[in-house]
Amino acid sequence: MVRDLAAGGEFEVLAADASPRALSALSQVPGVTTLEADLSMAREVQSAVAEADLVVGAVPGHMGFATVKAVLEAGRPIVDISFFEQDPFLLDDLAKSKGLTAVVDCGIAPGCGNIILGYLETLLDRVDRFLCLVGGLPTVRAWPYEYKAPFSPSDVIEEYTRPARYVAHGQVVTLPALSEPELMDFPGVGTLEAFNTDGLRTLLHTVEAPFKKEKTLRYPGHIEKMRVMRETGLFSKDPVEVGGAKVVPLELTSRLLFHLWTFEEGEEDLTVMRVEVEGEKDGQRASYTYDLLDRCDAATGTLSMARTTGYTCTAVVRAVAQGLYRAPGISPPEYLGRAPGVYEFVMRELGARGVVFRETVG
Repeated sequence: MVRDLAAGGEFEVLAADASPRALSALSQVPGVTTLEADLSMAREVQSAVAEADLVVGAVPGHMGFATVKAVLEAGRPIVDISFFEQDPFLLDDLAKSKGLTAVVDCGIAPGCGNIILGYLETLLDRVDRFLCLVGGLPTVRAWPYEYKAPFSPSDVIEEYTRPARYVAHGQVVTLPALSEPELMDFPGVGTLEAFNTDGLRTLLHTVEAPFKKEKTLRYPGHIEKMRVMRETGLFSKDPVEVGGAKVVPLELTSRLLFHLWTFEEGEEDLTVMRVEVEGEKDGQRASYTYDLLDRCDAATGTLSMARTTGYTCTAVVRAVAQGLYRAPGISPPEYLGRAPGVYEFVMRELGARGVVFRETVG
């Protein structure tokens, strides 16, 4: 995201992070300055954004809500991709009181899928069904997990522990994450496992449709390993005593998984996504399917999950910066999809970077 926004001198970018190693990778990028800061501290967040015209939030999920709140209290608009547990609309009054735009959940899913749904709401008289299937996977399947994460393992584990909510027959259904597994085939990838995660988020309440669901995709066999680890207590946040010391199982598991789930130099990944929307237009049934199969940019080494997530975010940053979307308050991505011209703008920005959805209308 930093490199994309700084390219061509369009923006002057300040990158703030607690990690000197992360910042050193950006130190020679034209148009970028770096700042080492502990962003778990609200005062350091507010100091970092003091001179910013627009802020991009990309912190671990457990820090996301507090970071967005600190940015808004500092009087700055924000586009955020952190996957935080709290209801973002708790910050709506704060953002509106300051006349600030705050776009949340602005990645690939949640994010791009929401923008697509918001756009289709403007085309259809009624939306009846929404399904989003999405997964980021290593191109090469390697034992034992056949999975790699281009971001924090603790954020991935959060998807496996947070109860999954979806809508069926107009009612919210809550089930454990990793539930209702099914095998599905995707051209160019093969057979994958789909399972429930809590990816609908704001769509539970912002879009009226009797059927809404999101499922995460992994290579077959991954679910059972995660279930065993979860039920063993390895994902728990409650400390246990080991040799007289208090250990948080989740912190230990995340540390152990970090090197196993980290992409090594030269390793490649892919992102597979399918969005299905059904409804009615002028008394006729209508259906739309959006398929994405994106692969790592081998020329630059940019991972696909970084591309699809990051370029969605930077497209929205540009839409906000150019005044195409500036509604005050908390805006989940489906709000942007409803706004004139934003869907088309985002799709053009993604397409220009090689992230292309194939649309099928039925």
